[in-house]
Amino acid sequence: MHQAFELDVQHVSAYCLTVEPRTALAGFVKTGKVPAPKEELAASHFQILKEEMRWNEFLHYEISNFARPGFFSKHNSNYWKGVHYLGLGPSAHSFNGVSRQWNKANNPAYIKAMETDAPDFELEILTPDQQYNEYVMTSLRTMWGCDLGKIKIAFGAARAGQCAEEAEFYLQSGKLVQKGELLILTEEGMLVADKIASDLFA
Repeated sequence: MHQAFELDVQHVSAYCLTVEPRTALAGFVKTGKVPAPKEELAASHFQILKEEMRWNEFLHYEISNFARPGFFSKHNSNYWKGVHYLGLGPSAHSFNGVSRQWNKANNPAYIKAMETDAPDFELEILTPDQQYNEYVMTSLRTMWGCDLGKIKIAFGAARAGQCAEEAEFYLQSGKLVQKGELLILTEEGMLVADKIASDLFA
């Protein structure tokens, strides 16, 4: 971490180690060659990371991302804010708010499909509930938070009211704060962000 500061990098992404099934690491953990990650230790390391970043004038703008002002990731920020995007080329993904599509990964097949004017991709249509859940999940991870006003406009007053009601427990427990119509994770809330988001889901 200190080496990154010495190199004067402007952006740092730091993700908690996840042991994925059918990987070498999963095999090492299963056989005892490598100890399994401990949640308490990971939380402690996360706290140290946040303090060091703050001390070095980095903004914690997304749970796993830190940057100095003016250096937020434009690419990933679009994902977190639900901005529409068009993906071109093999494996590229596109999103227009109500559907997501991804091109086939095979390069020769992709080229042939384009030459014959028959693009080959898979398409997923998102239901209103899925659109809402995705908004909650991504927006809550950021320092900008989840906007109840935006939910009301996009998904209706009833959905916004339900979200506010479900959030009350976490507001009272100090894991969320409310600023106007924005629900924002506290530092304690960041440790259980996935749980909070799932509880606010449709």
